[in-house]
Amino acid sequence: MKRPRIPPLLADIIQSGLSSFNNVLFDNRDACPDCGGALSGYDTKKKQFAILTDDDGQHPVHVLVKRFRCKQCHAICFADEPFYPDTRTGSPVVDLCVTLGATMPFTRTATYMASMGILIDRGSVRNYARRGFFTIPTADLFGVRLPLSLITISTLATSGGEGGRIDGAEALAACGFPSAYRAAPDFPVPLKEGNERKKEEDKEERKADQP
Repeated sequence: MKRPRIPPLLADIIQSGLSSFNNVLFDNRDACPDCGGALSGYDTKKKQFAILTDDDGQHPVHVLVKRFRCKQCHAICFADEPFYPDTRTGSPVVDLCVTLGATMPFTRTATYMASMGILIDRGSVRNYARRGFFTIPTADLFGVRLPLSLITISTLATSGGEGGRIDGAEALAACGFPSAYRAAPDFPVPLKEGNERKKEEDKEERKADQP
């Protein structure tokens, strides 16, 4: 498959935004999500937010998320974080999968994102694109349709402090507080739509296998 042409400046802006999350701490939660009880600190977990790539190889981006124990029901919960429930990739990357996956096959979406310096496999793109997230706000940047969350964090990174890192509260606001989102149940793709999408994906994969 021919690699898409992405403006180098666009790739730099996107990578700057995502890399600004590296080692940012998310440590705020008001109450237990199960019973509303008061919380006490428990520990802090390191989570992979994204994997960026360049000529020097792969560069994982991690965030730190505090966990709490409920004083009432004793449940363990995470602080508000830049992840949708039941996902293992930062919400701006998921937003990009959904936005691009709505207009192109999943294999091409993964290739397109690789050209932006974001490593993600076709299966993950497919899973996120089919999760049934709410409508994701988008905007054009350099002629490419991008999720607004990705544009906003990139803007924050360029105007941020030392090293382009951003504050956890600012990051959550830019992402739209994704951990508070409650997804609707997954619904199967209609048979006709699924068959048409499968044919299109198979065609793209055959092109990718050609020398």
